[in-house]
Amino acid sequence: GSMERREFLKLIAFSSISPYFNDSTLINSYPDLSVVESESPYKGTKLAVEMIGGIKRFVSRGDVVVVKPNMGWDRKPELGANTNPEVIKALVEMCFDAGAKKVIVMDNSVNDPRRCYKSSGIVDALKGIGAETPLPNPRIAKRVRIGGEWIKEWEVLPQFLEADKIINVPVAKNHSLAILTLGMKNWLGAVGGERNRLHQRIHEAVNDFSNFFKPSLTVLDAWRMMIRNGPTGGSSGDVVLKKIIVAGKDYVAVDSYGAFLFGKGYGELPFLKIAKERGLGEVELQRLRIEKKRI
Repeated sequence: GSMERREFLKLIAFSSISPYFNDSTLINSYPDLSVVESESPYKGTKLAVEMIGGIKRFVSRGDVVVVKPNMGWDRKPELGANTNPEVIKALVEMCFDAGAKKVIVMDNSVNDPRRCYKSSGIVDALKGIGAETPLPNPRIAKRVRIGGEWIKEWEVLPQFLEADKIINVPVAKNHSLAILTLGMKNWLGAVGGERNRLHQRIHEAVNDFSNFFKPSLTVLDAWRMMIRNGPTGGSSGDVVLKKIIVAGKDYVAVDSYGAFLFGKGYGELPFLKIAKERGLGEVELQRLRIEKKRI
């Protein structure tokens, strides 16, 4: 924990093993995950990204960035079915601060996209910032090689193929089929094709897609957490105010922490067990450096 780490740093500061200090990995390494509890989803998001090295670690000048929220449902923000608009706003601003040439925010919604984009509050939150919010057009999705263990090829929305960087910004919810929908499940909104077919082997599908899209950064919106009747919800009783934002480069670690917020170990989630078997990321939270702050 951070206590042992502080003791360790104190120890080496006063001892003869100062060569440790020349080891840049010790000094410059960022935590694997940041967890911020905040009254403001906007401020919480900015701090969470800052704590893991800042947006410039993930986005470079001139990049075309796709920010991928969950905007799948015709639901208002209070119902927790879509990613919080303030979280998306914070990330888009940071991308432009880092010199992004273009920032695209989109999702292949389950309900009518026009209504979802509006109800989610995301399009309104981005007014005047310069982000593009194109509606998904599955007809122009390109069939590409996914190279997964189950999914060999699939139709992907062109914006995701053309992006320099992709930032995955899921909302934390329970799910009738996948148990939980967090970051890995969120890729179903980046593809076209017969998505209902993916539900036959959903846990394998989300691993195949995650490994294909390889997000530069994942930010989990657990500010509102849907604990029942997911993924659609529909009543404020389905949602708890957790006020937490989690950020990390390792998307498996982010989802594993998301599972922990629901009181679940990774062993209860087939998609995380598969991720562990395939070596796609770290599921064991005790092996991660996690930094927490409350603001």
